[in-house]
Amino acid sequence: MSTTLDPITLEIIKHELISIPNQIDKNITRTAFSPLINEYKDYAVGIVDVEGKLISQSRGSLAIFVANALGTAVKDGVDIHGLDNILPGDVIISNHAGTLGQHLNNVVMYTPICRDGDHGPETVAFFCVLMHWMDIGGIMVGSCTSTTTTEIFQEGIQFRSVKLFHQGVRNNDMFRMIEYNTRFPEALLGDVESQIAGCFLGRDIVSEIILKYGLASFDAAIHLMWEQADQRTRLAIRSAKNGVYTASSFLDNDGIYLDKTVPIEIEVIIDGDSITMDFSNVSEQLPGPLNAGRNGGAIAAARIAMKFMFSPNDPVNDGDFRALKVIIPEGKFLSAKPTAAIGGSGNMIPTVVDTILKALGQAYPERVAAAHHGTYGVHAFHGISPVTESSFFHLDTCVGGWGATQNMDGYGPSRSNVHGDTSDVPVEMQEAFHPYRLQAYEIRTDSAGAGHLRGGVGAIKRYLITAPCQLNLKIDRTKCPPWGLHGGLDGQTADVEIIRTDGTVERVFKGNHHLRVNDRVVIKSGGGGGFGDPFKREFEKIEHDLQNGYISIDQAQATYQVVVGASFDIDRAKTQLLRSRL
Repeated sequence: MSTTLDPITLEIIKHELISIPNQIDKNITRTAFSPLINEYKDYAVGIVDVEGKLISQSRGSLAIFVANALGTAVKDGVDIHGLDNILPGDVIISNHAGTLGQHLNNVVMYTPICRDGDHGPETVAFFCVLMHWMDIGGIMVGSCTSTTTTEIFQEGIQFRSVKLFHQGVRNNDMFRMIEYNTRFPEALLGDVESQIAGCFLGRDIVSEIILKYGLASFDAAIHLMWEQADQRTRLAIRSAKNGVYTASSFLDNDGIYLDKTVPIEIEVIIDGDSITMDFSNVSEQLPGPLNAGRNGGAIAAARIAMKFMFSPNDPVNDGDFRALKVIIPEGKFLSAKPTAAIGGSGNMIPTVVDTILKALGQAYPERVAAAHHGTYGVHAFHGISPVTESSFFHLDTCVGGWGATQNMDGYGPSRSNVHGDTSDVPVEMQEAFHPYRLQAYEIRTDSAGAGHLRGGVGAIKRYLITAPCQLNLKIDRTKCPPWGLHGGLDGQTADVEIIRTDGTVERVFKGNHHLRVNDRVVIKSGGGGGFGDPFKREFEKIEHDLQNGYISIDQAQATYQVVVGASFDIDRAKTQLLRSRL
């Protein structure tokens, strides 16, 4: 910068820019219509510069969105329209598969932040709000929920950098197009209005900062944020030995070829203060919808893993990723071509991130946790509500166990590592509007991997169906258990059962399933992997796990080789004698 700027002022601006998306986040929660937004919080809020580089984001935003989705959409819009043709009051939306590489429900909306320049308004940044639109057409209710689509055109309507507003004036044709390409126009258009309001309010607050402090101070604060993040990341990377580190895992199937697993092989190269992640050996593009484009697949997963490893407690911005290089050929399932089916694009990213961390764990053994349950665990109910006599759709995801670390038991049950502060929709709300009762929501005993530090536990949901409806499942990681580290044992995998009224039990995972009155659905999520030798776990911790239902007496005796008394206490003398014989 040509002027000397006060460092205190720069810090004030920096923290204001970090706080603004959080403020808009709260407004969206209060004003959106659908539970997927106002309860579950399936959205992201952020500020990016004119080149699409992330300045700040709301703290509760989903990691898979803010890794690069906001900036990717803006870059495409600038390329298409030209920066000079994106004017004050314009609002642009994009969900283009070939650009964002995520399922089409994820729609980025943004508006320019302008200041008065010498030759008229000058765009200096963009305010962005990404929301999961609950339905945008396609062959399945919810659009992205099908497990059998084979091309993007079966999954809904695409908007590639089109204007909803032009200089503050609504494009009514676009709103009408949205209205007639969704099964739930009232709820969706309500969410869209919340999204628009968030963009405009965020724009106005950022504009006030520019007016108050001047453009030079504004730019200087942003560059300070980027430089600080870059320096923190590079310092952390340098603590490992240079080398090539590899890891592998796999997913169950692509939804079409159910007996064919999807291999994930990743190579991580550490060289000084930089990291290269090579995805060249992952599976080829899949026939079914378990694909993602390059930006929504390999790059998003790599960036999430970087943030987890090197600066998890700091606000995210573009500087966090300057030390990262991603290699992946076109046509892999994490770099699918623009016409590929990508409805399941997010569902496999948690396992990809876990696999990257597994490789990084060889370089940074003290930082990496064992594997977590590793999946979204999507289960969506849809049909005709007997209460409203209209169509309903409720999409939910599983909470499960996270992996243990070298100094603490695994967390959980919680959502996947690419979620943010996504909450459960209250049971009372679910039961009021949907034809089922949630009979139990409980800890899944014995799901956690044993170890010196135990993995996190999974959960069990038990539904009783009260009217005919459909259940759509996108459950994965039933064949690749959440791995333990350094002698820790694996966690249990996911499992789903439909118990019919005649007592017949059907084990199901992916696809659409018909439910009748009094059928029961039991969804079991996976547990996290353990860390370290189970024989080194303190007796007091094993007793605590027994008393809280995390493990059963049988598992305690089998995995920890302890003798358990009637009141869940461990007989120390008998246990020592038992172990001495092994």
